[in-house]
Amino acid sequence: EGLPGRRDLGREKFLEKVWDWKHQYGDTIINQLKRLGASCDWSRNAFTMDDQFHEAVIKVFVDMYNKGLITRGKRLVNWDPRFETAISDLEVENIEVDGHMWHFKYPLADGQTYEYVEKDDDGNVTLREERDYISIATTRPETMLGDGAVAVHPDDERYAPIVGKLCEIPVGPKQHRRLIPIITDEYPDMTFGSGAVKITGAHDFNDYQVAKRGGIPMYRLMDTKAHMRDDGAPYAQAARRAQEIANGAGFTESEIDSLNLVPDDLRGLDRFEARDAVVAQINADGLAVMTTDEDGTPIPYVENKPIMQPFGDRSGVVIEPMLTDQWFVDTAKIVGPALDAVRGGRVKIMPESGEKVFYHWLDNIEPWCISRQLWWGHQIPVWFDEDGNQYCAATEAEAQAQAPGKTLTQDPDVLDTWFSSGLWPIGTLGWPNWTEETKKYFPTDVLITGQDILFFWVARMMMMQQAVVGQDPFHTVYLHQLVRDEKGKKMSKTTGNVIDPLEIVDEFGADALRFTMAQMAAIGGVLKLSTDRIKGYRNFGTKLWNAVRFAEMNDALGSDGTIPAPKATANKWIIGETARVRETVDAALAAYRFNDAANALYAFVWGKVCDWYVEFSKPLLNAEDAETIAETRATMGWVMDQCLILLHPIMPFITEELWAATGDHAKMLVHADWPEYGAELIDSDADREMNWVINVIDAIRSARAQMHVPAGLKIPVILQDLDDAGRCTLSDNEALVTRMARIDSITEMADLPKGCVTIPVPGGTFALPLADIIDVDAEKTRLTKALDKLGKELKGLRGRVNNPNFTASAPADVVAETRANLALREEEEAKLNTALAHLADLG
Repeated sequence: EGLPGRRDLGREKFLEKVWDWKHQYGDTIINQLKRLGASCDWSRNAFTMDDQFHEAVIKVFVDMYNKGLITRGKRLVNWDPRFETAISDLEVENIEVDGHMWHFKYPLADGQTYEYVEKDDDGNVTLREERDYISIATTRPETMLGDGAVAVHPDDERYAPIVGKLCEIPVGPKQHRRLIPIITDEYPDMTFGSGAVKITGAHDFNDYQVAKRGGIPMYRLMDTKAHMRDDGAPYAQAARRAQEIANGAGFTESEIDSLNLVPDDLRGLDRFEARDAVVAQINADGLAVMTTDEDGTPIPYVENKPIMQPFGDRSGVVIEPMLTDQWFVDTAKIVGPALDAVRGGRVKIMPESGEKVFYHWLDNIEPWCISRQLWWGHQIPVWFDEDGNQYCAATEAEAQAQAPGKTLTQDPDVLDTWFSSGLWPIGTLGWPNWTEETKKYFPTDVLITGQDILFFWVARMMMMQQAVVGQDPFHTVYLHQLVRDEKGKKMSKTTGNVIDPLEIVDEFGADALRFTMAQMAAIGGVLKLSTDRIKGYRNFGTKLWNAVRFAEMNDALGSDGTIPAPKATANKWIIGETARVRETVDAALAAYRFNDAANALYAFVWGKVCDWYVEFSKPLLNAEDAETIAETRATMGWVMDQCLILLHPIMPFITEELWAATGDHAKMLVHADWPEYGAELIDSDADREMNWVINVIDAIRSARAQMHVPAGLKIPVILQDLDDAGRCTLSDNEALVTRMARIDSITEMADLPKGCVTIPVPGGTFALPLADIIDVDAEKTRLTKALDKLGKELKGLRGRVNNPNFTASAPADVVAETRANLALREEEEAKLNTALAHLADLG
C-alpha cells in the first residue's frame, strides 16, 4: 500500500513503527472480547513483549542453552519466500490446486540395461522389456537439480537388478550431468507411480528423512526468495565435485551447502521459471516418458491432477521446504514429563481423541525450530565473534564478559512466537520473581483452546513449564473444534466463507452468538455456524424478554431469592422443573458439556416456562383468591430470576439488563450466588398431574396438526375409558385443557361414532370427531405423496449408513450427522404413518 518495506526502514525504525501500531491497535482484540461478553479482570492484561515477560523468555533461553537443550544447526524447515523466514506448520495452509506430475527417464550409467518385469496380483507377468533407465514421477522438476539418489523399496523385484548402480540426472549440460546411486528405503510406495522416488533432501520433508538415514548429500538449490541460487563456483566445477562425492569421496556439511548445482543458464531464475526450463530441456533431450494423445501421436507423459500445495497463510505464496541454519530445542529431552502427565492422569485432555493426537505428536517429536528471520519478537540472546564462536547471555554486557577483547554481533533472528507463548502460565504471573500471586494462580486449572493448536501451544506449555519449574501448568485441557461454515467447510478468505463474529454481534447480538456456540459445543463435535441458527437463538432471547415483560405486567417480579412454598399445583410443578434444570445445568457445566447445558436451558425457558407455565399462570393470576394471586406472583418472580441466573454464563447481556430492570437486587447478576437447590423441591403429585395435562394437550394439538384442522377452529372432544386418576386431574384442569387445546366441549361416550381419530392418553382414550371437519380423501392423498417423497430420501440415507465403506472412510462428524438425519426422517415417517392410520379410522 505504498509503505516502505522493513529492509528499507532498517531494524530500529521498523520496530518503532510496529510499536506505534501496537499502541494504536493493541486494544482491538480486547475490545472485541469485551463485545463478545468475555468475563475477565482486564487490569491483568499481559503481553509476551512486556519487559517482565521478555526477561522471563530470555532467562529460559539462556538456561536451556547452557543445559544443551537449545542448539543451532541445519535442518529442513517451512520457508516463506515472500517474508524470507522460517514459519511453523500452523502458518502453512494446504490448499488443493490443479497440478501436474511429470514422468522422466533417469538413464543408467554407461548405457547399462536390465530386464524390467511387471506382474499382476496373481504373479502373472504383464510386462517384460529391456530398459536402460529408471522412471521417476515428480510434481517439482526444478528440484531434480539437487537430487542425491533414487530410492526404491527393498521388496520391489522390478528394480532389484539395478539397486546399487548409478543413474544420470537428465538435466543440465550433458558433459556435466551427475550420476547418483539407486538405493533402497522403506519410504517408496511400490504401488504409486513407478515405485521409484528421487531423493532431494534439501527440498522435501520425506526426502530429508531418507537422506538422513542414507547419508545422502543434501544440495540447496534456492536462495531466500526461492530464486535459483546464483552464488558460488561455476556449475562445471560444482558438478565435478558433487560427482566425486557420489562416487564415495568424503564431504562436510558446510561443503555441501556451498556447492551450487544449478546450471549457469538457470541461475537467478524464479523457481517456477526454472521448472519450465527444466521440463523443456528434458523433453528436448528425449528423456521424458512418452504416451500418446487421442490421435495416437506420441507426447510426453504428464498427469494433470489435483495436488495439495502449501501456502503461507499470511503471505499467500507457495511455501518452499528449505535447508537452513536455525535454532532448535531438543524436545526429545524435555517431552517425557508432558507425556507422563497425560498417561498418568495428572492432565486430562477432552475429548479423549485429543489424547491420541497428543501422543502421536509427542511420541514422534522432532527438534523444535524456534528461530525466525524476522525483526519483531524476542531477539535471540546469542552473540557471535569474527570466527563464528557463540556467546549466550541475557545481555550484551554479559556476553562481552565471556569474550573479552572480541567484537561481537548479536544473532539478528527472533524467537518463534510459540516459544514465548509456551511460557504463558508462568510468564504472566511474574516468574522468575515468584510472588504470593504466582503461588495463588499457578498451576492454573482449565485451559480451553482450539484443537488445532494442541501441539503448537498446549503441548509446548506442558513441556516448557515442566522444564522450567517442574510442574504441570493445568489439570484439564478442553479442546473445541474449529468454527466452520454451515456446510462444515473450514472458513478461509480464499473460499470467501468467513463469518465475522462482530458483524454477527451487530446484527443479532452477542448473546445469540454465544448461545449458538454453546449449543454446538458438544465435546469433539463440529461447530457449523449459520446465520439461520443464530437468528433462532436471537428469537430465544426475545422469548425470554417477553416472558419477563409478562411477569412485570402482572406484578410478578422482584424475588428476594426465597424459594416459594405455593399451594397451587402449577406453581409447585414449575418450582420442581426449575430444580431439575438447575441440577442438569450444574452437571453439564461440571463435565464441560456446554451444549447439554444450553439445550437444557433452551428446553426449560422456552418450553416449560414460556410455553406452559406462563399459560398455566394466567387463570391463577386472575383468580378471585388473593392468596393464589400472591403465591403465583412470588413463584413467577422467583422462576424468572432463576432463568436469568442460570442463563447468565451463556447470555450475559440480556440477563444482566433484565436483572437490573426487574427488581431491587442487592448485587449485579454477575455477582449473584449460584443456586444450590435440587430434587428436594420436586413435588411428585404436582409433577404427575401437570405432566398429564401437558401430555393431553400435546396429543390433541398433534392430532389436529396431522389432520390439518384449522388452527383457530374449536372442536369437540369425546372422552372414553378414563380411569379415576385421569378423571380427577381432568376435573381440576378442564379449563386449561379446553382453552389450550382449542376444544369447545368434552363429552363422555362408551361407543365412539364413525369418523373419530382416537388419541391414547395415560389412563384412557380421547377421540376427535373429524369426519365432517376435514376432507379425508384430500388428506390421504397429501400424506401419501409426502410419504413417497420421504421414502426416497430414507432409502438414500439408509444406504449410506449401512454401507461399511461409508462408515469406515467418511469423517466421524459426517457419519454422525447422517445417522442423526436418518433418525429425524424415520421419526417423521412414523408420524406420517400414524396420521394415515388416523385417516383410515375416519373412513
